[in-house]
Amino acid sequence: MRFAAYEHRHRHRVAVVEEDGTLMPLPGVTSLTALLQETGGLPGLLAAGAAALDVPPGPHVSEVRLLPPLQPASVRDFVTFEEHVEGVRRSVEGTGGVPEQWYAAPTFYFTNPHAVYGPGQDVPVPPGSSVLDFELEVGAVIGREGRDLTPEQARDHIVGYTVFNDWSARDLQSAEMKVGLGPCKGKDTATTLGPYLVTADELEPHRDGDGFLRLALTAEINGQVVGTDLLSNMSWTFEEMTAYASRGTRVVPGDVLGSGTCGNGGCLAELWGRRGERTPLPLRPGDTVRLTVEGIGTLTNTVVAGVEPVPLPTGRRRSRERP
Repeated sequence: MRFAAYEHRHRHRVAVVEEDGTLMPLPGVTSLTALLQETGGLPGLLAAGAAALDVPPGPHVSEVRLLPPLQPASVRDFVTFEEHVEGVRRSVEGTGGVPEQWYAAPTFYFTNPHAVYGPGQDVPVPPGSSVLDFELEVGAVIGREGRDLTPEQARDHIVGYTVFNDWSARDLQSAEMKVGLGPCKGKDTATTLGPYLVTADELEPHRDGDGFLRLALTAEINGQVVGTDLLSNMSWTFEEMTAYASRGTRVVPGDVLGSGTCGNGGCLAELWGRRGERTPLPLRPGDTVRLTVEGIGTLTNTVVAGVEPVPLPTGRRRSRERP
């Protein structure tokens, strides 16, 4: 099934999306995150969706404003594509290759769950940035709480998938990571999710013999293709990522785990690193980014001007006086 969150006639609703784009609203449901907390996993979500098919149909998807399919409880963004690591390290950090430590575990950082944008929504340039980038990813959505999971157990905790765009201010990111902590403000102005949550069972036919989802990925800027890849080029499966995320802590319904950016043009910084120049140019107001993932859908956003940063002083060099 495909689930959408949307606004229609000033009301927020959640619906099953039919093949022709007709929305079948779930009675009384206004939050997919809350529904996941109530249903406790994929079987419960599918049952709730099946019940919606017995009610009168709602509007067509073209007649509503789509929202992010869910408001995440948290967002962990991984980095699981070698090709991306190679290119971006050269572009952002000025070094090449893949650190040996990268292969030890599926590294992630936490990004901002309060800055989630939906399909079709304008995305502002982060304050103080002039080097904006997109990142083409897939997000796995957790539907059941779990702790210290094995990869085999983790499969039952993933309820579905959505397209994930990790907007990145590369100039801010490059500067702040020199401190040895981050990224932070280079990443937290916007993350786009959508257009739908596609339940995990829908994508099982795309799973290869190693457990990876073989889905075609395409990135376009202003109608021009700048990147293509396969999701199966990840170095860890979503189940392995979920197991790692749950190590010593909890994953809960509504958590989103980003795959990390795909290779071969999954973001501009990778291309800049490989080419030694900023071609294509960084994103500017008016640019439209269109990301397509086979079996999930297409996520489109247009960049708009942001606000000027509120000025702050630089850090004071203190005397280090002691009492």
